[in-house]
Amino acid sequence: MTEELILLDPTAETEAVKRERIAPPAALDGLTVGLLDIGKARGNVFLDQLEEGMAARGIKVRRYAKPTNTKVAPIGVAQAIAMECDVVVEALSD
Repeated sequence: MTEELILLDPTAETEAVKRERIAPPAALDGLTVGLLDIGKARGNVFLDQLEEGMAARGIKVRRYAKPTNTKVAPIGVAQAIAMECDVVVEALSD
């Protein structure tokens, strides 16, 4: 007896949708940049340097962090970034 395996799309889309990449802004002046620490070692050091450089240029920065690098960002963090920021930088490592 062969069992049929059914995979469900968590986005509830009936077929794959190709989304066009949003063009990056020409400049960061007047925008709010979100810096997301994903919880990897020394990611915060990288983001500290970015924040310092952006602040020196007068760019508004907001910091966010995931509680651990093994899970997706909590809904509240993702919503805050979407509502409060124009662009986001994620600190990656490895």
